[in-house]
Amino acid sequence: MNAEEVELLGDSKYRNYVAAVDKALKNFEYSSEWADLISALGKLNKILQNNAKYQVVPKKLTIGKRLAQCLHPALPSGVHRKALETYEIIFKIIGPKRL
Repeated sequence: MNAEEVELLGDSKYRNYVAAVDKALKNFEYSSEWADLISALGKLNKILQNNAKYQVVPKKLTIGKRLAQCLHPALPSGVHRKALETYEIIFKIIGPKRL
C-alpha cells in the first residue's frame, strides 16, 4: 500500500469502495462456471466505474490475479472480452502516469 492509499483510508467513501471491491472479489470464489465469471466481472466493473474519481485501485494484486485467471485459454471468449473491459476501466482510472 503506497502513501496515497494510506491517506485515502481516512475517507469513509474510499473505505466503502474498498469494501465493495472485496465483496465483488468474493463472487469469484463462488464461481462454478464461466457465466458466473462474467457476472462477477460485471459487478467488479460497475464498482470500479462508480468510483473512478479515485485514481487508485484497491486490492490490485487480487484483482490482477482474478483477471489473469479469466484469460485462461479454456474459457470462452465472452469471459476474455469482459476481462479485457475490466483492464480498460482500470487503465483509464490509473492513467498513463501511474501505469
